[in-house]
Formats: sequence, structure tokens, C-alpha cells
Amino acid sequence: MARISVFGIGYVGVVAAACLAKAGHQVVAVDVDQARIDVINAGKSPIVEKGLAALVAETVDSGRLSATRSVAEAISGTEASFVCVGTPSGADGAVGLIYIEQVCKAIGAALAEKDGFHSVILRSTIVPGTCERTCIPLLEKYSGKTAGEDFGVGYYPEFLRESTAIEDYHDPGLIVFGSLDAHTEALLREINMGMDCTVHSVDLRTAEMVKYTSNAWRAVKVSFANEIGNISKSCGLDGQTVMEILCSDHKVAISPYFMRPGFAFGGSCLPKDIRALRHLAMTNGVTTPVLAAVEEANAEQIARAETLVTEAKARRVGMVGVSFKAGTDDLRESPLAELAARLIRSGVSVEIYDPFVFEAFAAGNATAGRGNATVPDLESRLVGSLEVLLERSDAIVVGNLYKEALPSLARAAGRTPMIDLTRLDRSLVSGGGYSGICW
Repeated sequence: MARISVFGIGYVGVVAAACLAKAGHQVVAVDVDQARIDVINAGKSPIVEKGLAALVAETVDSGRLSATRSVAEAISGTEASFVCVGTPSGADGAVGLIYIEQVCKAIGAALAEKDGFHSVILRSTIVPGTCERTCIPLLEKYSGKTAGEDFGVGYYPEFLRESTAIEDYHDPGLIVFGSLDAHTEALLREINMGMDCTVHSVDLRTAEMVKYTSNAWRAVKVSFANEIGNISKSCGLDGQTVMEILCSDHKVAISPYFMRPGFAFGGSCLPKDIRALRHLAMTNGVTTPVLAAVEEANAEQIARAETLVTEAKARRVGMVGVSFKAGTDDLRESPLAELAARLIRSGVSVEIYDPFVFEAFAAGNATAGRGNATVPDLESRLVGSLEVLLERSDAIVVGNLYKEALPSLARAAGRTPMIDLTRLDRSLVSGGGYSGICW
């Protein structure tokens, strides 16, 4: 079991301290507020949370939980520190780091007097890059030591919900942490050992971003559900029933397929149905800011791709895919077709490799090119050979992913500028002549 100091006896800090102590760790809670310290040491909880008062009383009585104002005492007596202080919004909306900075300075000064290795693990909600740009420099400055060598650094966000925090702690839906060193990673793995949940060990910035993504996604879901509820009510329907039925569909409604960053959506359903739902709402006097933002965001993703192609300064562009989805010849409201049309209008020569659309034209299907109302002279722009397309292009736009095309595209990525809208390989990130739209 570990010896841990928890800085900040607020909501997250006191729950974390009590749960860690319950798990058998020796925990010291640290705060500048003497009243909170006295409450903890008296075996009471400074906040109201289901089950927390009994948990604090039990762990204080067992001797595994105590509180102090002394940073030096806490650091010298523990092997790791969890920083759980608040990060309130600044006047401009930016994350407020005043308490983070104060704690990092204080911990750094205490580390200067400590001989043994100590891990500093941030749990406060901080934007990506904060550990690297703010926390580590302050810790190094005030300790005179080097992060990752003389002391450890980690970021371990919490996903506790008020009123169910203790339940969430013991039955988490998500565990993610980042670490600068192997010692801190091992400690965090030990703390989470036995949890019935996948443990994701990543870099510091990814862990920081996951926390914000989780909170933003929760906010989006609430606003989306409210908007659907408002529209449903205007139609004389029960929005809660509608959303309960939707959430029962774990194949599509909760599918990770639609949660994969990439290019815009299109096809015969989503664009028109968003428009129709917004029109229905408008007719019934209901505003739809979330659905409006969906349309705006989708249009912006097409514009983003167009900018990436423009920045490549290519006069001959080869597009891999033009249908709205790989595996079909359907071009109805295809964002790739829209992108191709925009490039053509700007004077760029565009050729397209799409085996399914090509097959439809080659077979003389009556529905060949179905849904295309944007790409001029589509049939004449289709190329049956990917190798020919690659040879004739100054830049490649990968819009749809075809397995048989992967080897050739991987080779081309090293010699021809490439704009990847779907991601050929998870190891690829933007750099050199390769540009991923979201990576």
C-alpha cells in the first residue's frame, strides 16, 4: 500500500482521500483552511455527499486518514501527492491556475528538502499542456530538481459525479492517466489494480484532453436531449420516452463508430433529416441551437479539408473516394463530392479513384452516379487504377478507406503530399508532406 498526500480538501480531494484510505493506503489530506483540517481530524466530512461522513469517520478512526496544513510534513511522510485543488474560470473563460500554481510552488519547495523520490500527480481539471507548461516548470524551479528523474509527475483525472461519487470511485466507467516516468506509472497502476475497467496509460496531454472531452460530451448530451425534448413537446410527445428508447440502442446510438474524428457526414439520411427536424421545430416555434451547430460544424469540416488541399498548392489532385461512404456508389450529399466540386471551381484538376462508383459506370448501371449534382463530368474524372492516379497527382486526398489501396497509399505518403481525411494508419500524424484532418 502507498503513502499518499492529497492537496485540497474540497469535493474531489476529500472523496479521493477517504476512498484511498478505505482501500488501505495511508493518506494525509492537506489544505490551507484550518477549519477543514479540524473537521477531517475530528472524523467528520467537510462536505455533504452520500456515504462520505461514515467513510471519513471510519478511516480517521482506523488511523489511515489525517489532515494537516504543513506541506513539508505531508511531503516528507508520503511517497506521492495528489493535487486536487480547484481550477475556476478566469474572467476570459480560460482555466484558472492560481491554486495549481500555489500548490506546485509549495510542493516544489518541500521537494527541495526531501532526499527520496516523490511523485506529484495532478487530478485537478487542467487544459492540455498545463502539466508541461506550468506545473513541471514550477516544480523544477522551486525544488531545484529535474522532473522525470529526481521526482515523478503524473496526470490522473477524476470522473466523479456529485451524489454518487463514492460509487463512481469504486465502479468507474473510465480510468486514464498520464505519467512522465515509470515509477509514477507503476504507482497509478497499483492504485487502480482490481478495478473492473480498462486502464488507459497515455501521455500527460492526452490524459488532460480526455478529461475535458468527457465533460464537454456530457454537456453536449444534456443540451441535445433538452433540444429533442423541446421539439418532442411541441409535437405533443414525451421527449424523455423518445430519448430512453434511443439510448436502448447500443449498436448505433452509443456506437464508437460515430465518435471517431475525421471528415464530415453526408449521405441520404443525416443531412436531410437534420434539416427536416430543424424545419419542424421552427414551424412549432422551437429554437434548435444544437442542431444548427451540427450543420455549421459539418460545413466547417469540409472547409477545413479544402484549406488543407489549398495549402498543398497542388494543381493536379487525386481523390481516393467520392461516395459519401466507402463500400457504396451513393453520392447523395457526399462531402467528398462537395470537396471535389470546390477544388474544380478553384481551377484544380481533379481525378478520382472510387472502385464502387467506377464499377457502377463501367457496368452501365442506370443509377450510376446516383445523387451526384455537384461534380461536373464525374464519369470522365474516374480512374480505374489507383497506381495511375498516384502517378498523375501532385497531391492525394484520401477520403474513403479501401483495404486494397492501403499498401500503395502508404508508399505514396512518403513521396507525394497527402491530405488524409480518414486515417490510413494510427501511427501517422501531421508532419512533412502528410496532413491529417484531425491528427
